[in-house]
Amino acid sequence: MMELLQNPEFWKYVSIPFVAGLIGWTTNWLAIKLTFLPLEFVGIPPLLGWQGIIPSKARKMAAISVDATISKIGTVREVFEQIDPKVLATHIIKTVEPRIEEYVDELMLKKHATFWENLPTPMRQMVYDRVRKSAPDLVDNLVDDLATNIEELLDIKGMVIDQLAEDKILLNRIFLECGDKEFRFIINSGAWLGLFFGLIQMAVWYFFKNWWILPVAGLIVGYATNWIALNVIFRPVNPIKIMGIEFQGLFLKRQKAVAHSFCSIITHEILTIGNIINATLNGSSADRAKNMIKKHIKPIVDDTAGLSKPLTQIAFGPKGFAHLKHHVGEKAIEISADAFTDPVFNNDRAEAVESLMRERMENLSSEEFQDLLRPCFQEDEVKLILIGAALGFGAGLAQLILVFGSGV
Repeated sequence: MMELLQNPEFWKYVSIPFVAGLIGWTTNWLAIKLTFLPLEFVGIPPLLGWQGIIPSKARKMAAISVDATISKIGTVREVFEQIDPKVLATHIIKTVEPRIEEYVDELMLKKHATFWENLPTPMRQMVYDRVRKSAPDLVDNLVDDLATNIEELLDIKGMVIDQLAEDKILLNRIFLECGDKEFRFIINSGAWLGLFFGLIQMAVWYFFKNWWILPVAGLIVGYATNWIALNVIFRPVNPIKIMGIEFQGLFLKRQKAVAHSFCSIITHEILTIGNIINATLNGSSADRAKNMIKKHIKPIVDDTAGLSKPLTQIAFGPKGFAHLKHHVGEKAIEISADAFTDPVFNNDRAEAVESLMRERMENLSSEEFQDLLRPCFQEDEVKLILIGAALGFGAGLAQLILVFGSGV
């Protein structure tokens, strides 16, 4: 036994399965890294270099993710209803009411400073009071109008796709958090599968010492470990029983846990009320949304100006009075956007939306659910497997030369 342990040839053979395990682990680890990194192309475009598969096709991957999930688990109207228009109106009033005098002063001093500074204090106070009194009904009507027309005002799919396409780190994070256990399984399984294939490789090498065996075996290990790991994650799609034991793709078995992770990210970082309002005011239907706000603001201007309308129109002139209405509308739009920057309020509303979406996502079929993570591999799955095979071939060749070179 001691002679065997002291024999250098023995340790050369023993190294074969461990090198194969290292090849399997390394190729799978690299496959995961190349899926997500680097965020931007590194090298000489278009062919000499690399960009992570997900970042390189950010818009396409975001669209696939949205089609696989959000479009199936919640419409824009349902999302807005969960946010609750009444709560929105209350929040706007709570945010705006303490600052009404500040808003009015800011607007008037910016555009009509002389008139406003010379207006008697009682008259200014009447303006403040009239605006404060009118604001609740105005906001209620505005939010009701917004809720009624939200499907025409907001392209929720486009909003999510745009944000994910621009924020590649967030896009990566969705896949990484949802598939965390699967990615770790891919990496670790590479070592064990490589070790298993290495034992076979060792036996073959013992009887047949053709120079190509180790490189080809390394190629097979690099290819097979990636291929097997990817298939174990997603296959079988639906549970099947073999000898009383239930089998199902690892990712699919974690549907509830993944739904929790995915919906938490989507609702707390993308479908926030702040982002929804911002997308409504700056999206494809922005003009219509802004005109809606100005339409609801117009009565308050007319009503307030009615306190001293002759004086106001003399001071401003017909055009100046029209400009005042315009500036008030623009200020209202600015306030509407600013009112939803409060992270506490955004988080509170996100909880309500998350509950709805998570329940829907947990009830997706396995075929529908796998589409959340499967596309991030399918895009360049063959390329990743071939990279693993090439690395395995190189490692096997190095093993042949460095370990067995003198004996071949």
